Amino acid sequence: MTQDEVRYDFARRQRIGLSEAVLCEGKSTAQIEHIVSLAAGRGEPLLLTRLAADAFGALPDAQRDQLDYDEVSRTAILGTVAAPPSPASVAVVSAGTSDAPVVREAARTLAFHGQAADIIMDIGVAGLWRLLERQEQLNRYRALIVVAGMDGALFSVLGGLVGGVIIAVPTATGYGAAGQGVAALHSALASCAPGVVVVNVGNGYGAACAALRVLRDIREVEP
Repeated sequence: MTQDEVRYDFARRQRIGLSEAVLCEGKSTAQIEHIVSLAAGRGEPLLLTRLAADAFGALPDAQRDQLDYDEVSRTAILGTVAAPPSPASVAVVSAGTSDAPVVREAARTLAFHGQAADIIMDIGVAGLWRLLERQEQLNRYRALIVVAGMDGALFSVLGGLVGGVIIAVPTATGYGAAGQGVAALHSALASCAPGVVVVNVGNGYGAACAALRVLRDIREVEP
């Protein structure tokens, strides 16, 4: 591996308020090992995304011991993360338990940046009562990351019920015509609920970063 293969953006947090995260999918073990070594050598915290269990297992023992690895979300965190404040200003909401990997990626990204989040699972519209009994709670959050596959109906329903910013994350959950998340993505983009914003299919990391930007902007304008 040549040094030119990896150019870590150590100044990103100072520039935009968000640390660089490393997408491990498609990277070799040597490249991931080198990136972790760069961050550890500078005492920098590091978030690794899409780190499959076998790729994590291929890292040297010493590096694995340094990383807080979550197999469900395929994320790993290097370094100590500050305890998030309470109560949470953001919720990560899922239509079903099959969406857990994306939910966990979003929640872990928020935690990495020191932001508390409440996780609310399995309130999809197939059993609308599950959502309605949580409506009062859902209205307390300033931002809601909403994770759903199949028809993606949850995005519009929540967008019409609660006042917080809705960040829609389509997932590949579903059969046939769901099209690996394309149907849910189109549903989010075509939502008639005003102000629903959308990230790419399965992008829990990007949704968390959007929520962090929203919350930062709200805090900056508060008296």
